[in-house]
Amino acid sequence: MAADGRIRVEVAGRELELSNLDKVLYPAAAFTKGEVIDYYTRIAPVLLPHLADRALTRIRYPNGVDGPFFFEKNAPAGTPDWVRLERLPVPGSSRGREMLDYVVGEDLPTLVWLANLAALELHTPQWRVAGDDPEPRPDLLVVDLDPGAPAALTECCEVALLIRDRLADDGLTGLAKTSGKKGLQVSAAVSGRQSADVVAGYVRRIAEELAARSPNTITAKMARRLRPGKVFIDWSQNNAAKTTVTAYSLRAQPQPTVSTPLSWPEVEAAAGGTARQFTAAEVLARVDRYGDLLAPLLDGGPEVPTD
Repeated sequence: MAADGRIRVEVAGRELELSNLDKVLYPAAAFTKGEVIDYYTRIAPVLLPHLADRALTRIRYPNGVDGPFFFEKNAPAGTPDWVRLERLPVPGSSRGREMLDYVVGEDLPTLVWLANLAALELHTPQWRVAGDDPEPRPDLLVVDLDPGAPAALTECCEVALLIRDRLADDGLTGLAKTSGKKGLQVSAAVSGRQSADVVAGYVRRIAEELAARSPNTITAKMARRLRPGKVFIDWSQNNAAKTTVTAYSLRAQPQPTVSTPLSWPEVEAAAGGTARQFTAAEVLARVDRYGDLLAPLLDGGPEVPTD
């Protein structure tokens, strides 16, 4: 180790320089940058398939979760030449004129490099980088469930079961994960042949249908004044310009919580009892026991109904 605390390591054939490994990034848990890097290294086998071919947005916390943070889409200065970059139009920019060099987190050295930059949170869109097609075409849909206090994660689990059953009516297989903060997400694999507007429109119709069925507990409207005591079904996460926290990503909370895949029996039990988020150590143990509960999302799915 150098006098300034930097060390050089080899990761899967790539040489990286790591720094400040003892720096505490989660003060309430005394969880260090070294432990962040260790977590991302150990979770990589199940995380990397969910990052593959997706333009990556990072949220960086150079002074820990209690300090200032910033969103980063473009590749930062000093990006190693072996990191995969994709120059893409920014969805939603005027006539697609704004272009950025997005990082694609497709291998372990890239993941370790990002962790060393204190990129604690990893967020991806529902679409993959797809050759010469300029229009993002989602291969995932996501139903983001956001509770308005006093509603909480337990109520999100109750709504998630309704979402699961409603998706199944259309031949879609929903799978659940916690957000790592206060909410829950249900995702389903779709064809990758339809536009983001078509997929978002489908999820919006489901959200409005369920809100009309249970107006006292569910809302599909954006206005925050309508959310207290209800679960907001955020269908807009399917917009091509939006990203959602990736499964197995850390979150910037007092504890090093993780966006954690759940089985449906776990969701059912939580809906009738107590639901909670999981920490990095717990998620590593869960993967050892269950493998990747979201692996079916990687296999592709059907088109969504358009009427």
